[in-house]
Amino acid sequence: MRIVFAIDSFKGSLSSLMAGNAAAEGARRVFPDAECIVRPLADGGEGTVEALVSGLGGELLEVKVTGPALRPVKAVYGKVGETAVMEMAQAAGITLVSGVERDPLRTTTFGVGEMIRDAIAHGCRRFIVGIGGSATNDGGAGMLQALGFRLLDCDGRDIPRGGGGLAALAKVDRASALPELRECVFRIACDVTNPLCGERGASAVFGPQKGATPDMVAELDAALAHFASVSGGRADTPGAGAAGGLGFAFHDFLGGELRSGVEIVLEETRFEDFVRGADLVVTGEGRLDSQTIMGKAPIGVARAAKKFGVKVIAFSGCVTPDAGIVNEHGIDAFFPVLRQVTTLEEALEKGRAAENLAATAEQVFRCFRLGAL
Repeated sequence: MRIVFAIDSFKGSLSSLMAGNAAAEGARRVFPDAECIVRPLADGGEGTVEALVSGLGGELLEVKVTGPALRPVKAVYGKVGETAVMEMAQAAGITLVSGVERDPLRTTTFGVGEMIRDAIAHGCRRFIVGIGGSATNDGGAGMLQALGFRLLDCDGRDIPRGGGGLAALAKVDRASALPELRECVFRIACDVTNPLCGERGASAVFGPQKGATPDMVAELDAALAHFASVSGGRADTPGAGAAGGLGFAFHDFLGGELRSGVEIVLEETRFEDFVRGADLVVTGEGRLDSQTIMGKAPIGVARAAKKFGVKVIAFSGCVTPDAGIVNEHGIDAFFPVLRQVTTLEEALEKGRAAENLAATAEQVFRCFRLGAL
């Protein structure tokens, strides 16, 4: 029997590989001779670096960069050969600002560019970048400035950092950009399709959660539209509005490919190569609910498995009443792993969570042995 395990992390508890190994342990208790293949899984957001680096045998690097509020922060990214795996939130995430610092007129993606520069200095030329959870609305201007692009006002001076500074933009000088960028390929994990501007744009949809008032939303939207006009970019590209317009900068300035995060991860880990010929695929995440079908990792796994007609089951820390919709999207059956009433803190404890997952998997695979699956 060949079983492929690809489980997203149980946030605050088990990493992707820990969850996969726990479920595989449960399977081996019933089928000791089974070929259990555990693959890393993530959707481009939090946990992507850890999953890919640990699953593909890479290393973690740390660099001090400029945070979104201009304070130095330590950013961690992964290196797998010539590929850098990054989460923009490490350098410009919403969790790095608080209180009055939540001001998208001033917050910057400069640190993201510094992180990329560091990876280039370490020999990386391929980049996988998750761009969820930003504190910024600067259209990626800060990142571009850190990479050597000159964003100039009418007097030839560099515009201020932050979304508000874009209103002063008169010229984009690309000649001084880091020359190594011409050798680089960027794959951007982007799970929203919002354009850069307008009622569905970065400022209107995501600006308020970053601290923007209604007046600021209008100002930021106009500034991003001005940025696109001056630079000659495509403001209507699906995903351009992701991460406060960072998707726009990656796509239009760096030639980045904006794709579903889980699709990128599955391709990079050659998931379909392992699924082909499998008897069963096991996936899951910390919480299964109706949002799981909106580009989350388990559904990506299920869709890939169904290309080969393979059955899919899922495990999760908890499920909601509306979780049954996942059965219509490739997950044939799912099972919560909690086995007794417990506190959230107890449920998240790594050892307990791993044993709960292994024990639940064991019982499910006993049913499999009986022919119930």
